[in-house]
Amino acid sequence: MDAFYASVELLRYPELRGLPVVIGGGRRQQPVGEPGRRGFAVLRDYAGRGVATTATYEARALGVHSAMGLMKAAALAPDAVLLPTDFDEYRRYSRLFKAAVAELAPQIEDRGIDEIYIDLTDVPGDSRELGQRIREQVRVATGLSCSIGITPNKLLSKICSDLEKPGGLTLLSLDELPTRIWPLSVKKINGVGPKAAARLAGHGIETIGALAAADPAFLIATFGRSYGAWLHAAAHGRDDRPVMTVQRVKSVSRERTFERDLHAVRDRETLSALFTGLCEQVADDLTRKNLEGRTIGIKLRYDDFRTVTRDHSLDRPTADARAIRRAAGECLKRVPLDRRLRLLGVRVGNLLPAGSVPAADAVMEPRSLPLFG
Repeated sequence: MDAFYASVELLRYPELRGLPVVIGGGRRQQPVGEPGRRGFAVLRDYAGRGVATTATYEARALGVHSAMGLMKAAALAPDAVLLPTDFDEYRRYSRLFKAAVAELAPQIEDRGIDEIYIDLTDVPGDSRELGQRIREQVRVATGLSCSIGITPNKLLSKICSDLEKPGGLTLLSLDELPTRIWPLSVKKINGVGPKAAARLAGHGIETIGALAAADPAFLIATFGRSYGAWLHAAAHGRDDRPVMTVQRVKSVSRERTFERDLHAVRDRETLSALFTGLCEQVADDLTRKNLEGRTIGIKLRYDDFRTVTRDHSLDRPTADARAIRRAAGECLKRVPLDRRLRLLGVRVGNLLPAGSVPAADAVMEPRSLPLFG
């Protein structure tokens, strides 16, 4: 889906079409005044540590992007309209667009609130015509636009779905790799993050074509056997993963990368609020999916990019935010907090359908909590 959250908001406030709009910040508040004359908050008036969830293409043209701090976004686009998030509405439109696609192509792998993979192998019709029909079906059902990549596999379709946004439809065959894919940055490959891209650039590899030409033995020696081999295969457009139409949820997690590195003691109040918020979000996700979990885990990434994880098992599964936070706090007791943190995450695993374990089984009540936990 194209700029999904922002596009949903523009359905609600059509007078903002064509303007830079940023979604993020605090609780939803309705703009004041009548339609067409409503007053909206603007970024120049924002003060706080919130981050942008997404932005319209007009705001992106000014340099604003998702996960950017709103104060930094305000410096780039002070007159951009700021709207708070409304995840209930985004989830509703997510269900609508997926149902619309399923009417034409039922073999769907759900990849999140605004993205799916579709297997068109057994769907009759010309590929371009099918893509146009799917795009139109989504528009009729939701009023929103989407971008589609139709290729031999998931890796290439992911790349191509981003090439002609918004409203794009890109078809690609394997013999077109040298002309259409190899000139692109390695960052276009889903799975090559900023750190890996920087390491590749350090070896003079900045395009997918340069990666394809690299010696596989060098990639394996530099990046490890598994990731190095995958980099070589990805650069050559090879991906044999099937579209997984039935998926068992193994865990539910939320994490947050901070705009600046935070100290466990000096930034205790901020970290505590973020920690509680992550636990509440995970609990909400579990409740929405009608799941509970026995294993509570945390993920920390330090300022030197080291990552640690810890788990804590409960006597019975839970989807309660307070129980999740207590157990996650127990995990914090087992990790050093002497360095600044750049990421914090909370995970619940070992999932079961809600209510499948009798309530008579007592929930473990962790004791005192460390630092910001």
